[in-house]
Amino acid sequence: MRLISVANAPVSFGVFELSDAPPPLTSAEMVSAIAGAGYEGIDLGPLGYLGTKDDLAERLDGLLLAGGWADLRYGDAGEFGKGLDALDATLEVFAAAPPAPDHLKPRPTLGCSGSPARFARPGGNAPGLEPGEWAGYASRVQEAVRRCRDAGFEPAFHHHLGTYVETPEDVERLLELTDVQLCLDTGHLLLAGGDPVTALRDWSGRIGHVHVKDGDRAILARALDDGVDLRELMGRGGFAPLGEGELDLPGVVRALEETGYTGWVIIEQDTLPGRRSVAQNITDQAANREKLRELGL
Repeated sequence: MRLISVANAPVSFGVFELSDAPPPLTSAEMVSAIAGAGYEGIDLGPLGYLGTKDDLAERLDGLLLAGGWADLRYGDAGEFGKGLDALDATLEVFAAAPPAPDHLKPRPTLGCSGSPARFARPGGNAPGLEPGEWAGYASRVQEAVRRCRDAGFEPAFHHHLGTYVETPEDVERLLELTDVQLCLDTGHLLLAGGDPVTALRDWSGRIGHVHVKDGDRAILARALDDGVDLRELMGRGGFAPLGEGELDLPGVVRALEETGYTGWVIIEQDTLPGRRSVAQNITDQAANREKLRELGL
């Protein structure tokens, strides 16, 4: 049995929210492209894109469900409470996923809504939570963890640029205050001033999910100089195709193997709809899969 399997995600194709405008490609087209490139799984994407609990398994057409984003405002008790219904709805869809070995069961990815005043700075010096705010933040993360576990799923918290848990120091604090597993995202950590290879080793006992993405700090620096937001950073290519940014991809793969990681590795190349052609996105994700295959995954 393979202990690490590789998935991709709708965000790599510019699909991370549903609106009145149609997505750049249908879910069937995306599933076909991802399966054709040799991926074994896919992330859920925005709720409803890959179907409902009634038709999810059929629409995955042989792929496994690797995980899915659940966004909550942990920094605001009232808004956090309002978001729990959406978390529960996401968990209902997870329950309809195709059967998978225990280590490949889908992981709810607990994301934090952004801090309006926060965006990453090279070196990881962006302002975050005040010391007195951490206890409440952590307690709400723990509440989300409990709801996921009650539904039969082990979640993983996703540190993220432009949020309250962005820098390596933020991640350390969250791990101290909760028992949540971590979704280690190599691109977000790299652009927040961290070293993904070191993080994979230092936090190996708490890492339950891995997003592999590359990052370009020169594009980040220009974006910061221009005063644009995280969304525009994605549109400018801040998260590069694997091997075209600054990520030590061979080092990441070695660290996964040497620390005994088991579970999903999800390749992501966050982009905006319309910035790249569908054909280019499909080509990129096939090439990204081949990069990991060449390194033994």
